Parts: sequence; structure tokens; C-alpha cells
Amino acid sequence: MKTHVRYLLGLMLAMCITIPVTHAAAAEKSSLAGGSYTDPATGMEFVLVKGGCYQMGDTFGDGYQNEKPVHEVCVDDFYIGKFEVTQGQWKTVQGDNPSYFSNCGDNCPVEQVSWDDAQKFIRRMNRLTGKTYRLLTEAEWEYAARSGGKNEKYAGTSNDSELGDYAWYNDNSGKQTHPVGQKRPNGLGIYDMSGNVWEWVQDIYSETAYSSQSRTNPIYTGSGTRRVRRGGGWIRDPGSVRAANRNDGAPDYRSSGQGIRLGRTP
Repeated sequence: MKTHVRYLLGLMLAMCITIPVTHAAAAEKSSLAGGSYTDPATGMEFVLVKGGCYQMGDTFGDGYQNEKPVHEVCVDDFYIGKFEVTQGQWKTVQGDNPSYFSNCGDNCPVEQVSWDDAQKFIRRMNRLTGKTYRLLTEAEWEYAARSGGKNEKYAGTSNDSELGDYAWYNDNSGKQTHPVGQKRPNGLGIYDMSGNVWEWVQDIYSETAYSSQSRTNPIYTGSGTRRVRRGGGWIRDPGSVRAANRNDGAPDYRSSGQGIRLGRTP
């Protein structure tokens, strides 16, 4: 009898211990499956982008030669920052603020960040959080900017008259950056992928990358040292903030219009 009682007590204790852990794990899984999460160490918000295939490049016929040929690309699921990395988040990780527009405030995008600076930031953030953040690939970036590979000219719209609702660019920026998330998001709930600041991606830049790009999860790693940057910025014209527009810079290049946005593999 005593043995039976001890067995029941042990079973009840085990249930009390394991059930909360199981519920906590389920809650975390549910949160991630819901399509977004917030990094507790930095406050960065991330959106889950479901993978798929799309036509990458100058689908509207008004772009540049380096956006050709239009070609089908497929990407796997990935997380992307809901916003550009802010000055406040940069200070949390790095302890300084390189931004020219530092008076804009902690909720404004960090700028004057080179590609090399971005790599140092990511390494330190990964140590701080225990996760593996990274820059997006160029193919991931364009897929996310176009609301999951839709045929959109800008991030969220193809209507030139609506561009000012979605982007800070030379016609409405007042020659400066602005707090993230003030304009309308694109179809995936991601902000400022057109305008505000340029965003570094991981790829090495090549004028002819699209002629030899693989179909699945492409990333250009060929010869060259310059890196791709996307999205345009507060000082650029509508053509520069198109979702298909490609630009490049030396890895040590910094400017008041150059920032970053992070990604992560699920």
C-alpha cells in the first residue's frame, strides 16, 4: 500500500513539474509559428516570411541593365527585421552611435554603417542573444520587399502616386532620416524597405550576377569586393527606391543614408 502511495505521489509530482515546461515550449513554438517574434535582448521585431518562387529583376521594364535578365528565383522561409536597425538598438549592442542624424532619436535608423561594421554588429549581437542573425541575401531582400514576390514596383505598391505613403525619399524626406515605421508597411507588414536608408545585403556585387544566378536560394559569391545595397534612401529619387533597384558600395563605405536590416534562418 505504501509503495502504491509513493508511486502516485511521484507521478503527481512529475506531472506538476513537466506540464508547465511543456506549456512554455508550446507557447514559444506558437509565437514563432504565428509569423513574428521580438528578440528579448534588443527589442528587435522579426517577421516570418514564407518561402516561394518569383520573378526577380526589372519586371516593369524601367530599370537598369544590372537588373536583367528577369529570372525565376526560389527562396526558403526566413525571418526579416520588421524595421531597419535603429540607433537605440545599435547602442544596445555596440555601445556607440555612428549616425550623422543622431538627434533624430533612438527610433530612427542607424546610419553611417559600412558592410564591415554590419558584420561586427552581427557577431556581437549573436554573442549577446545566443542566436544566429545575419544579413539577408539579395534574393531574400527583393522577395520580402515585394510582399512575398508579388509584381510590385516599390515595397508595398506599384502606383507612383502612392509612393509617398510607403517611403521616405527625396520628395518628402526634408533631407533627413525619419523614425522607422511611420509610413505604410508592405503586404508582409514590413516597413521602410523602400527609402529612409539603404540596406546592406550579404551578396558580393556583380553587374552580371543575374546571368549566372542559381534558381534556389541564390547568393553571389564570385570575384569582387564590393557589396550589394538595396532600398534607396531619404536622398534618392523614385527610381532608386524601386524594389528591383540594385546598388553597390565598398565594404568600408559609410554615409548618412546607409543602414542595415537583419535576417535569420528559422
